[in-house]
Amino acid sequence: MTTSAQLRKTALSLPETAEERTSTGTTAFTVGGRRFASTAGNEVHLHLPRAEAQQFLTAYPGARQSAAGVGVPLDDVDGQRLNHWVRRAWLSQAPERLAAQAAAADTATAGDVGDLPKAIGRPATRALTAAGVTTLAQVAELTEGELRAMHGVGPKAVGVLRATLAADGRSFKEAP
Repeated sequence: MTTSAQLRKTALSLPETAEERTSTGTTAFTVGGRRFASTAGNEVHLHLPRAEAQQFLTAYPGARQSAAGVGVPLDDVDGQRLNHWVRRAWLSQAPERLAAQAAAADTATAGDVGDLPKAIGRPATRALTAAGVTTLAQVAELTEGELRAMHGVGPKAVGVLRATLAADGRSFKEAP
């Protein structure tokens, strides 16, 4: 069963996502001021392009078309599939530069992005690239919490990045 907490975690892991709560109790997720997902009660609404909305409606019989995309009960979508659709909605609403970063991240290979160490692995390399982080200098501008909040950057990658920075006399930014 997928929960609104899982939806929230996925949405907020995407670059430059903001969370807003409306007076009607809806939680909305935006990028560049444009809503890409929202949840009210046990239902998620995704702002998908028409062709993708049709794919979604075909895949989930409990889904319905809405003015801005599609809506479906969270119980009807497993977590991994929801992650995919939330990302697709984010891509459809993201400013062009963010969408281009995400596209670059999709093909990023560990060890081939800036001076990021290969040992952090492919998921962390892609997560950092999607966030526009391609150098160790940029990593040093982040707190450990900010790194851990990125989907794909796990404890191993954080440890490798910490050790790599320390070897150069640097460290993560201090948390406020």
